[in-house]
Parts: sequence; C-alpha cells; structure tokens
Amino acid sequence: MKSGKVLLGVLAGAAVGAIAGILFAPDKGSRTRKQIVDKGEDYADGLIEKYDEMTAVLSKKYNNAMQEVDALVAKGKNKYNQAMLEVDQAMSNGKNKLDDTKNQNS
Repeated sequence: MKSGKVLLGVLAGAAVGAIAGILFAPDKGSRTRKQIVDKGEDYADGLIEKYDEMTAVLSKKYNNAMQEVDALVAKGKNKYNQAMLEVDQAMSNGKNKLDDTKNQNS
C-alpha cells in the first residue's frame, strides 16, 4: 500500500506543478483554461488507469489467497477424516479385544 500512496503523491505533485506552470505562463485566459482542463483529463485518465492496475493486482492476490485457503481447508478435512478412521479402527480393535477377554473368562 505504501507504493500506492507514493504513486498518488507523485501524480498529485505533477498535477499541481503542471497547473501552476500553465497558470503562470503568459497566455490567453480561454487557452489557459483549456490547457488546465486537458491536463486535468490526462491526469484523471492516468489515475483511473493506475486504479484499474491496482485493482487487478489486488484481485489476483485475493484469488490466490482464496485458493490457498481452500487448499488448506481441504487438507485439514482430509487429516480430520483420516484421524476419525484411525479412532474408529482403534475403538473397534479395543472392543474386539474386550469381547475376546470376556469370552475367555466365560
């Protein structure tokens, strides 16, 4: 996020500098206003483009993170199921041994 703030600061500084340069340049008022509007549109387009790029990058990172989460959840479920099978087998073995012991004592 720091690079986004730096980029925004650089773009804002460039916009202020360009507008100040236009305002202090000796030119007709209508032409100066047109130049300001044109520069403003250029900077707005640049900001929109950078916003779209950042959105795409964040979206990709989000999707990658979600895939990793899904993989971890699946791995956790698999380990849980394996543990439950082992518990069931251990309980079954214990019950069988108990039954065998009861039968031997009868």
